[in-house]
Amino acid sequence: MSNQITTINPATEQEIKSYDLMSQEQTMTEIENCHKAFKEWKALPIEKRGDIIKKIGEKFKEHKDEFAELMTQEMGKLFKHGKQELDLCAGICEYTAATGPKELANENVDLQDGGKGIVTYSPLGVIYGIQPWNFPAYQVVRYSIVNLMAGNGILLKHAENVTGSALKLKEIYEEAGLPKDLFNVLIIDHDTSEKVIEHDLVRGVTFTGSAGAGRKIGEQAGKNIKKTVLELGSNDAYIVLEDADIDHAVKTCTRGRIYNNGETCVAAKRFIVVDAVYEEFKKGFVERMSNIKHGDPMDETSQLGPMARKDLREKLHNQVEESVEKGAEILCGGQLPDGDGYYYPSTVLGNVKPGQPAYDDELFGPVASLIKAKDQEDAMRIANDSRFGLGGGIFSKNEDKAIQLAQDHFDTGMVFINSFGLAQVDMPFGGVKDSGFGREHGGFGIKEFVNVKAINILD
Repeated sequence: MSNQITTINPATEQEIKSYDLMSQEQTMTEIENCHKAFKEWKALPIEKRGDIIKKIGEKFKEHKDEFAELMTQEMGKLFKHGKQELDLCAGICEYTAATGPKELANENVDLQDGGKGIVTYSPLGVIYGIQPWNFPAYQVVRYSIVNLMAGNGILLKHAENVTGSALKLKEIYEEAGLPKDLFNVLIIDHDTSEKVIEHDLVRGVTFTGSAGAGRKIGEQAGKNIKKTVLELGSNDAYIVLEDADIDHAVKTCTRGRIYNNGETCVAAKRFIVVDAVYEEFKKGFVERMSNIKHGDPMDETSQLGPMARKDLREKLHNQVEESVEKGAEILCGGQLPDGDGYYYPSTVLGNVKPGQPAYDDELFGPVASLIKAKDQEDAMRIANDSRFGLGGGIFSKNEDKAIQLAQDHFDTGMVFINSFGLAQVDMPFGGVKDSGFGREHGGFGIKEFVNVKAINILD
């Protein structure tokens, strides 16, 4: 096994840079150093921690163009999407610095049987994050900033193909004044990662990625009695009802499928359209998807960049071909383009049925599954007929009805009404079923890895 990893530009297939893997001994030292830094950090008043968090947000704005270009080089996202991602990261820092002191403030309780209680939120210690490549900055910022605000230390094992982005995050954090070793990047293999989870000084594990990998990491963490947050795969259903604004639905669903090159856990993936408007939606959606042009992700006019890795493109194409073999039809796209780069065209599959990858599995790329439903009730049944439950959407001009369906019937952690969205810093983010458990954002993420401590003063 090689003791190096090499990053590759997916638009050119050229090597970018190689990095040495850390030994287990080096990794254990990084954990110990992080724990030492944590002990000093947790003693700082939360307002002081907030000042540094706010400065990190300012640094994201300063480094926006160069960092966005690095993310484009490493995983192929459109340069303009990278800049949007870094704006979101800055927003997370600002929101956390402003709201963190209130979220973590002590709570006084008048006890039912007399006396009083105090609930405190104390940091746990070193939190280990294993993060994916599709949002190289945001995925890390999402868990690290709230945990730093809470007083924890941070370890990061990032996806190998965005190692440069991981190191850039460390540079930005420390440039903003974060103490050395409080945020440590671990360039390690899977065997060493298991040792990190086992380490006594590591108190929590957060993972974003596939459901299969999440099961393994959850098992390892559970075996070692470590708190976990798992944000896993999804197959988000977007329902188009009879009273929907079809033109708006077509535009929004197209954006929801191809944003970030279609490589987003909470992307719109299954499009469930009631029979009454199916043909109208199909015509507009296929036309719009077929006109999406892929190209150089640094070009501001490109609508779709390359997929992040060759193996990911191969997997997606195999899923498309298997779906077709089992009865699906290609309405547009579906062919591997010639030339350099791991590009895949925006694709729509029709006649999608259970038993096909396009129905059952997550297609992590710009491929849409178009499904006809008899009516509203059938559409909701199909939407919930999935082992995943991260997000979803409803298109209807009757907002009250859409809210009622979202609230009472959609079996997911998030629902978007007449819109597509990735994350809102002031709303919880997370899923149910095979999409994982735990929440981030909205005041919820900051309390996932704290000791909720009860202090009782009895009469």
